[in-house]
Amino acid sequence: MSRKSSGSSSFRRAYDEAFARWPGTVETAELPTPYGVTRVNSCGPADAPPVVLLPGGGATSAVWGACAAAGLARTHRVHAVDLLGDPGLSVPAAGRAPRSVADLVGWLDGVLDGLGPGGPGGLAQPSGLGDPVGPARPFVLGGHSYGAWIAAHYAAARPARLGRLVLLDPTQVFAGYRPGYVLRALPMLLRPTPRRIRSFLDWETGGAALDPAWLRLQDETAGFPTARPVTGPRPDLGGLGVPVRIVFAGRARCHDAALAARAAQAVLPGARVDVLPGLSHHALPHAAAGAIASAVAH
Repeated sequence: MSRKSSGSSSFRRAYDEAFARWPGTVETAELPTPYGVTRVNSCGPADAPPVVLLPGGGATSAVWGACAAAGLARTHRVHAVDLLGDPGLSVPAAGRAPRSVADLVGWLDGVLDGLGPGGPGGLAQPSGLGDPVGPARPFVLGGHSYGAWIAAHYAAARPARLGRLVLLDPTQVFAGYRPGYVLRALPMLLRPTPRRIRSFLDWETGGAALDPAWLRLQDETAGFPTARPVTGPRPDLGGLGVPVRIVFAGRARCHDAALAARAAQAVLPGARVDVLPGLSHHALPHAAAGAIASAVAH
């Protein structure tokens, strides 16, 4: 099978079709960072409170469409980010793809600076020489799965830039992966095909209904040349002085949601931690779009 890229006609067609289902007008930005150019898709009132959302690994920023349509884009300015090195329209710089947690923090600094004054988001003052500064407007940073791991590390490193942190079924933050989940995902990760992607999602979600346009885009990611994801320790969130909302999927196969929720509450006693029953890890942004939109907004 040939390897697709962000420029392949079939991938771009599926990508555009997924965003055509988003509410209202979706504005796009290609933001330069030290690690490459990052694609951000934004919708919602320009003067509304800003939200920056990071998808799970391989999911693309299109995964947030259901949440935007469930009301989040009516009350907030939603900025959905394509992760560097993952399927999507972000393009890593040659030889400069993020390789460490510090690199991911520097990359997200660049994204937030690009969404600053003069940019589409009005989030943060440009950092100039790279020194972190406070946001011009308080904003919510949210992430699902691997995106939540990145968001948690960023919050630990740059708490002054955040107004609030939202973690949606975060992986490797409060609990490790179940071995059975890793074994089931391995064939899809080593040699992705549309059939393997669909089979894995069907197994993990128990056959839950997912956005058809997003599923077609997931089929196209099978041939996308991705970089090795950054891995590392769990973020140190003890003493984090930022309001935190955490939502776990009650029947997630990647970890034990109840144990992860108890661990999260122990690390962050002041956080609001919820477990949504009957929902799987990969179905969460789709099947619980209304609940997720409310969690991000409040």
